[in-house]
Amino acid sequence: MSVRELVVLGTASQVPTRHRNHNGYLLRWDGEGILFDPGEGTQRQMLRAGVAAHDLNRICVTHFHGDHSLGLAGVIQRINLDKVPHPVTAHYPRSGQRFFDRLRYSTAYRETVGITEAPVDADAVLATAASYRLEAARLSHPVESYGYRLVEPDGRRMLPERLAAHGIKGPDVGRIQREGSIDGVSLDDVSEVRGGQRFAFVMDTRLCEGVHTLADGADLLVIESTFLDEDEQLATDHGHLTAGQAARVARDAGVRHLVLTHFSQRYSEPEEFERQARAAGFEGELTVAHDLLRVPVPKRR
Repeated sequence: MSVRELVVLGTASQVPTRHRNHNGYLLRWDGEGILFDPGEGTQRQMLRAGVAAHDLNRICVTHFHGDHSLGLAGVIQRINLDKVPHPVTAHYPRSGQRFFDRLRYSTAYRETVGITEAPVDADAVLATAASYRLEAARLSHPVESYGYRLVEPDGRRMLPERLAAHGIKGPDVGRIQREGSIDGVSLDDVSEVRGGQRFAFVMDTRLCEGVHTLADGADLLVIESTFLDEDEQLATDHGHLTAGQAARVARDAGVRHLVLTHFSQRYSEPEEFERQARAAGFEGELTVAHDLLRVPVPKRR
Protein backbone atom coordinates (compact mmCIF):
# COMPACT_ATOMS: atom_id res chain seq x y z
CA MET A 1 0.00 0.00 0.00
CA SER A 2 1.37 3.40 -0.95
CA VAL A 3 2.18 5.85 1.83
CA ARG A 4 2.07 9.59 1.42
CA GLU A 5 2.86 11.50 4.56
CA LEU A 6 4.96 14.33 5.94
CA VAL A 7 7.33 13.57 8.79
CA VAL A 8 8.28 16.78 10.62
CA LEU A 9 11.82 16.57 11.99
CA GLY A 10 12.26 20.17 13.18
CA THR A 11 10.22 23.36 13.36
CA ALA A 12 12.46 26.11 14.76
CA SER A 13 13.62 29.09 12.76
CA GLN A 14 17.09 30.59 13.22
CA VAL A 15 17.62 29.42 16.80
CA PRO A 16 16.56 25.99 18.12
CA THR A 17 14.77 25.78 21.47
CA ARG A 18 14.35 23.13 24.15
CA HIS A 19 11.32 21.82 22.28
CA ARG A 20 12.06 22.65 18.64
CA ASN A 21 14.96 21.38 16.55
CA HIS A 22 16.24 23.20 13.50
CA ASN A 23 14.31 22.55 10.27
CA GLY A 24 13.92 19.18 8.62
CA TYR A 25 10.99 17.61 6.78
CA LEU A 26 10.68 14.22 5.11
CA LEU A 27 7.95 13.61 2.56
CA ARG A 28 7.13 9.96 2.00
CA TRP A 29 5.56 9.65 -1.42
CA ASP A 30 4.80 6.06 -2.32
CA GLY A 31 8.17 4.33 -2.42
CA GLU A 32 10.30 7.49 -2.34
CA GLY A 33 11.52 9.80 0.39
CA ILE A 34 12.26 13.48 -0.20
CA LEU A 35 14.14 15.34 2.52
CA PHE A 36 13.57 19.09 2.65
CA ASP A 37 15.88 21.61 4.35
CA PRO A 38 18.00 19.45 6.66
CA GLY A 39 19.11 21.81 9.41
CA GLU A 40 21.55 21.04 12.19
CA GLY A 41 20.56 17.93 14.15
CA THR A 42 18.61 16.31 11.32
CA GLN A 43 20.40 12.96 11.71
CA ARG A 44 19.34 12.77 15.35
CA GLN A 45 15.76 13.71 14.51
CA MET A 46 15.67 11.08 11.76
CA LEU A 47 16.64 8.47 14.33
CA ARG A 48 13.91 9.63 16.70
CA ALA A 49 11.32 9.59 13.91
CA GLY A 50 12.29 6.18 12.56
CA VAL A 51 13.67 7.55 9.30
CA ALA A 52 16.71 5.79 7.81
CA ALA A 53 19.22 6.99 5.24
CA HIS A 54 17.88 4.25 2.97
CA ASP A 55 14.56 6.12 2.93
CA LEU A 56 16.08 9.09 1.10
CA ASN A 57 15.88 9.47 -2.68
CA ARG A 58 16.06 13.26 -2.99
CA ILE A 59 17.24 16.19 -0.91
CA CYS A 60 15.70 19.60 -1.61
CA VAL A 61 17.31 22.67 -0.07
CA THR A 62 15.41 25.96 -0.35
CA HIS A 63 18.39 28.19 0.49
CA PHE A 64 21.74 28.22 2.26
CA HIS A 65 21.00 29.75 5.63
CA GLY A 66 22.32 27.45 8.32
CA ASP A 67 19.01 26.46 9.89
CA HIS A 68 18.01 24.99 6.53
CA SER A 69 21.25 23.38 5.40
CA LEU A 70 23.84 22.72 8.13
CA GLY A 71 22.55 19.17 8.51
CA LEU A 72 23.55 18.36 4.94
CA ALA A 73 27.06 17.31 5.92
CA GLY A 74 25.87 14.69 8.37
CA VAL A 75 23.04 13.42 6.19
CA ILE A 76 25.28 12.99 3.14
CA GLN A 77 27.95 11.23 5.18
CA ARG A 78 25.29 8.94 6.68
CA ILE A 79 24.05 8.07 3.19
CA ASN A 80 27.60 7.01 2.35
CA LEU A 81 28.22 5.22 5.65
CA ASP A 82 25.07 3.14 5.18
CA LYS A 83 25.89 2.54 1.50
CA VAL A 84 22.43 3.48 0.28
CA PRO A 85 21.93 1.26 -2.79
CA HIS A 86 19.86 3.63 -4.93
CA PRO A 87 20.64 7.03 -6.50
CA VAL A 88 20.18 10.14 -4.35
CA THR A 89 19.66 13.52 -6.04
CA ALA A 90 20.23 16.90 -4.39
CA HIS A 91 18.44 20.07 -5.51
CA TYR A 92 19.53 23.50 -4.24
CA PRO A 93 20.02 27.05 -5.55
CA ARG A 94 22.86 27.09 -8.05
CA SER A 95 24.13 30.34 -6.57
CA GLY A 96 24.93 28.38 -3.40
CA GLN A 97 27.10 25.79 -5.13
CA ARG A 98 30.12 26.75 -3.04
CA PHE A 99 28.15 26.16 0.16
CA PHE A 100 26.92 22.78 -1.05
CA ASP A 101 30.48 21.76 -1.95
CA ARG A 102 31.78 22.82 1.46
CA LEU A 103 29.04 20.91 3.28
CA ARG A 104 29.37 17.81 1.13
CA TYR A 105 33.13 17.63 1.71
CA SER A 106 33.36 19.34 5.08
CA THR A 107 35.23 16.44 6.72
CA ALA A 108 37.04 13.25 5.71
CA TYR A 109 34.88 10.21 4.90
CA ARG A 110 34.74 7.38 2.40
CA GLU A 111 32.44 8.26 -0.48
CA THR A 112 30.50 5.12 -1.45
CA VAL A 113 27.37 6.69 -2.93
CA GLY A 114 27.33 9.11 -5.82
CA ILE A 115 25.09 12.04 -4.95
CA THR A 116 23.67 13.51 -8.15
CA GLU A 117 23.84 17.29 -7.99
CA ALA A 118 20.93 19.02 -9.75
CA PRO A 119 21.08 22.72 -8.84
CA VAL A 120 18.18 25.09 -9.50
CA ASP A 121 18.53 28.49 -11.16
CA ALA A 122 15.01 29.26 -12.43
CA ASP A 123 11.37 28.31 -12.07
CA ALA A 124 11.36 24.86 -13.63
CA VAL A 125 10.26 21.25 -13.64
CA LEU A 126 13.17 19.49 -11.93
CA ALA A 127 12.19 15.86 -12.33
CA THR A 128 9.40 13.65 -13.59
CA ALA A 129 8.71 10.29 -11.98
CA ALA A 130 5.86 7.80 -12.35
CA SER A 131 3.80 9.32 -9.54
CA TYR A 132 4.88 12.96 -9.42
CA ARG A 133 6.41 15.95 -11.14
CA LEU A 134 8.84 17.98 -9.00
CA GLU A 135 8.74 21.72 -9.62
CA ALA A 136 10.61 24.72 -8.20
CA ALA A 137 9.64 28.39 -7.96
CA ARG A 138 11.72 31.39 -6.88
CA LEU A 139 10.89 32.98 -3.54
CA SER A 140 11.79 36.36 -2.00
CA HIS A 141 14.45 36.20 0.72
CA PRO A 142 17.74 38.04 1.37
CA VAL A 143 19.57 35.09 -0.24
CA GLU A 144 18.39 33.19 -3.30
CA SER A 145 15.65 30.79 -2.28
CA TYR A 146 13.33 28.33 -4.03
CA GLY A 147 10.21 26.54 -2.92
CA TYR A 148 9.22 23.11 -4.18
CA ARG A 149 6.04 21.39 -5.28
CA LEU A 150 5.08 17.80 -6.14
CA VAL A 151 2.24 17.34 -8.60
CA GLU A 152 0.74 13.93 -9.25
CA PRO A 153 -0.51 13.36 -12.81
CA ASP A 154 -4.28 13.50 -13.16
CA GLY A 155 -6.02 10.15 -13.31
CA ARG A 156 -9.47 8.81 -14.09
CA ARG A 157 -12.33 7.91 -11.78
CA MET A 158 -14.65 5.28 -13.22
CA LEU A 159 -18.36 5.96 -12.58
CA PRO A 160 -20.28 2.73 -11.83
CA GLU A 161 -23.70 4.14 -12.75
CA ARG A 162 -22.49 5.24 -16.18
CA LEU A 163 -20.71 1.94 -16.78
CA ALA A 164 -23.93 0.12 -15.93
CA ALA A 165 -25.99 2.41 -18.18
CA HIS A 166 -23.76 1.53 -21.13
CA GLY A 167 -23.62 -2.17 -20.25
CA ILE A 168 -19.89 -2.14 -19.62
CA LYS A 169 -18.75 -4.61 -16.96
CA GLY A 170 -16.11 -7.18 -16.11
CA PRO A 171 -13.00 -7.22 -18.35
CA ASP A 172 -14.48 -4.50 -20.54
CA VAL A 173 -13.92 -1.95 -17.74
CA GLY A 174 -10.19 -2.47 -18.03
CA ARG A 175 -10.39 -2.56 -21.78
CA ILE A 176 -12.06 0.84 -22.11
CA GLN A 177 -9.44 2.30 -19.75
CA ARG A 178 -6.66 0.95 -21.96
CA GLU A 179 -8.19 1.59 -25.37
CA GLY A 180 -10.25 4.74 -24.73
CA SER A 181 -13.48 3.46 -26.27
CA ILE A 182 -15.60 0.34 -26.82
CA ASP A 183 -18.38 0.00 -29.39
CA GLY A 184 -18.86 3.74 -29.68
CA VAL A 185 -18.71 4.38 -25.91
CA SER A 186 -15.79 6.63 -24.98
CA LEU A 187 -13.86 6.74 -21.75
CA ASP A 188 -15.26 10.24 -21.16
CA ASP A 189 -18.78 8.76 -21.23
CA VAL A 190 -18.14 6.50 -18.24
CA SER A 191 -15.52 8.32 -16.17
CA GLU A 192 -14.31 11.70 -14.99
CA VAL A 193 -10.95 13.29 -14.41
CA ARG A 194 -9.54 12.68 -10.94
CA GLY A 195 -7.15 15.45 -10.05
CA GLY A 196 -3.72 14.35 -8.86
CA GLN A 197 -2.53 15.19 -5.37
CA ARG A 198 -0.35 18.23 -4.79
CA PHE A 199 2.19 18.92 -2.06
CA ALA A 200 3.89 22.31 -1.65
CA PHE A 201 6.86 23.35 0.48
CA VAL A 202 7.39 27.08 1.05
CA MET A 203 10.12 28.26 3.38
CA ASP A 204 11.80 31.59 4.11
CA THR A 205 10.14 34.22 1.94
CA ARG A 206 8.13 37.39 1.80
CA LEU A 207 4.85 37.38 -0.08
CA CYS A 208 5.65 37.01 -3.78
CA GLU A 209 4.38 35.37 -6.95
CA GLY A 210 6.29 32.17 -6.23
CA VAL A 211 4.43 31.64 -2.95
CA HIS A 212 1.06 31.74 -4.71
CA THR A 213 2.26 29.58 -7.59
CA LEU A 214 3.49 26.84 -5.28
CA ALA A 215 0.41 26.91 -3.04
CA ASP A 216 -2.14 26.81 -5.86
CA GLY A 217 -4.49 23.89 -5.35
CA ALA A 218 -2.22 22.15 -2.83
CA ASP A 219 -3.70 19.29 -0.87
CA LEU A 220 -0.96 19.77 1.73
CA LEU A 221 0.92 23.07 2.08
CA VAL A 222 3.89 23.31 4.43
CA ILE A 223 4.69 26.98 4.86
CA GLU A 224 6.77 29.12 7.13
CA SER A 225 5.04 31.46 9.58
CA THR A 226 8.02 32.78 11.45
CA PHE A 227 6.18 35.76 12.95
CA LEU A 228 2.79 36.67 14.33
CA ASP A 229 0.78 39.37 12.59
CA GLU A 230 1.72 42.15 15.00
CA ASP A 231 5.30 41.76 13.76
CA GLU A 232 4.45 41.95 10.06
CA GLN A 233 6.94 44.74 9.36
CA LEU A 234 9.70 42.73 11.00
CA ALA A 235 8.71 39.74 8.87
CA THR A 236 8.88 41.80 5.67
CA ASP A 237 12.22 43.34 6.61
CA HIS A 238 13.79 39.92 7.16
CA GLY A 239 12.11 38.09 4.28
CA HIS A 240 9.51 36.06 6.18
CA LEU A 241 5.77 35.50 6.54
CA THR A 242 3.34 35.90 9.40
CA ALA A 243 0.68 33.39 10.43
CA GLY A 244 -2.05 35.54 8.91
CA GLN A 245 -0.20 36.02 5.63
CA ALA A 246 0.43 32.29 5.28
CA ALA A 247 -3.21 31.52 6.03
CA ARG A 248 -4.49 34.02 3.47
CA VAL A 249 -2.24 32.45 0.85
CA ALA A 250 -3.70 29.05 1.71
CA ARG A 251 -7.26 30.39 1.71
CA ASP A 252 -6.92 32.02 -1.71
CA ALA A 253 -5.12 28.99 -3.18
CA GLY A 254 -7.78 26.48 -2.12
CA VAL A 255 -5.39 24.55 0.14
CA ARG A 256 -6.99 21.61 1.92
CA HIS A 257 -4.50 21.09 4.77
CA LEU A 258 -2.25 23.91 5.97
CA VAL A 259 0.84 23.16 8.06
CA LEU A 260 2.45 26.19 9.73
CA THR A 261 6.08 25.87 10.82
CA HIS A 262 9.47 27.63 11.21
CA PHE A 263 8.58 29.58 14.36
CA SER A 264 10.66 32.32 15.94
CA GLN A 265 11.94 31.61 19.43
CA ARG A 266 10.37 34.87 20.62
CA TYR A 267 6.91 33.26 20.85
CA SER A 268 5.93 30.91 23.66
CA GLU A 269 2.28 30.25 22.73
CA PRO A 270 1.91 28.20 19.52
CA GLU A 271 -1.87 28.41 19.89
CA GLU A 272 -1.69 32.04 18.82
CA PHE A 273 -0.51 31.00 15.34
CA GLU A 274 -3.65 28.93 14.93
CA ARG A 275 -5.88 31.74 16.20
CA GLN A 276 -4.39 34.24 13.77
CA ALA A 277 -4.59 31.79 10.85
CA ARG A 278 -8.28 31.20 11.53
CA ALA A 279 -8.87 34.93 11.92
CA ALA A 280 -7.37 35.36 8.44
CA GLY A 281 -10.17 33.25 7.03
CA PHE A 282 -8.60 29.85 6.40
CA GLU A 283 -11.27 27.20 6.98
CA GLY A 284 -9.50 24.02 5.89
CA GLU A 285 -7.59 21.57 8.06
CA LEU A 286 -4.91 23.40 10.02
CA THR A 287 -1.86 22.12 11.88
CA VAL A 288 0.63 24.12 13.91
CA ALA A 289 3.60 21.80 13.51
CA HIS A 290 5.73 20.38 16.27
CA ASP A 291 8.81 18.18 16.09
CA LEU A 292 8.28 14.49 15.18
CA LEU A 293 4.75 15.12 13.96
CA ARG A 294 3.38 12.95 11.14
CA VAL A 295 0.84 14.46 8.75
CA PRO A 296 -0.85 12.32 6.09
CA VAL A 297 -1.38 13.84 2.65
CA PRO A 298 -5.17 14.25 2.32
CA LYS A 299 -6.93 11.60 0.27
CA ARG A 300 -7.68 12.42 -3.33
CA ARG A 301 -10.62 14.70 -3.88
